[in-house]
Amino acid sequence: MKTKIILLISIFFTSFSSISQDACKGYYPFKEGTKFEITNYNKKGKKEGVVHYEVTSVDNNIATIKTIIYDAKEKEITTSSYQIKCEGNTISIDFKSMINPDMFKQYKDMEMDITGTNIELPNDLQVGQSLKDANMNMEINMGGIKMNMSIDMINRKVDNKESISTPAGTFNCFALSYDNEMKMGMKMQYKIKEWIAEGVGMVKSESYNKNGKLTGYSELTSFSTN
Repeated sequence: MKTKIILLISIFFTSFSSISQDACKGYYPFKEGTKFEITNYNKKGKKEGVVHYEVTSVDNNIATIKTIIYDAKEKEITTSSYQIKCEGNTISIDFKSMINPDMFKQYKDMEMDITGTNIELPNDLQVGQSLKDANMNMEINMGGIKMNMSIDMINRKVDNKESISTPAGTFNCFALSYDNEMKMGMKMQYKIKEWIAEGVGMVKSESYNKNGKLTGYSELTSFSTN
């Protein structure tokens, strides 16, 4: 269960990847046909899985992103999709993107009630800027027994500007950080560091436990547009 929880958090970070267009210039994909890949690793650098993303449509400043999740041996696990919306100077990401799509597969025959606050990111980031919190709550009815899970992103801020290199290239990034609190029977806390580049999105993210030790990381391994 602990491994699945860590993978859930790791997959969540992969939601951040993008390309810009005039009306929604920023850090999320708003060009149909954009494809990108995020690879997830454990703390020792061993590959744990890969997520392929594709922007399948853009309509009225709402982009739909399809995800395909593969395990470490490149075997397809499941597919899903989520939406992001451009509103003025802010990108709003569906809070359902915080959930590992594999959980939908695991609980597909059960009733689920999902609520939350979308993840927001301004298009004009500045070092020292504080960002809004976000959260997701899920209630699963397991044959009369209810299980609750919540994820909270708090203390979000822009820390610095840094250059980051991955297999996809070298990028000038904003370095973000936030606390991630997850409750599912027990409370788990993580410190997240994330690097995002304009016109690209999430380039790399790292997850640390409450003792400051690295638990895993994800990085951009390919990116292409039509």
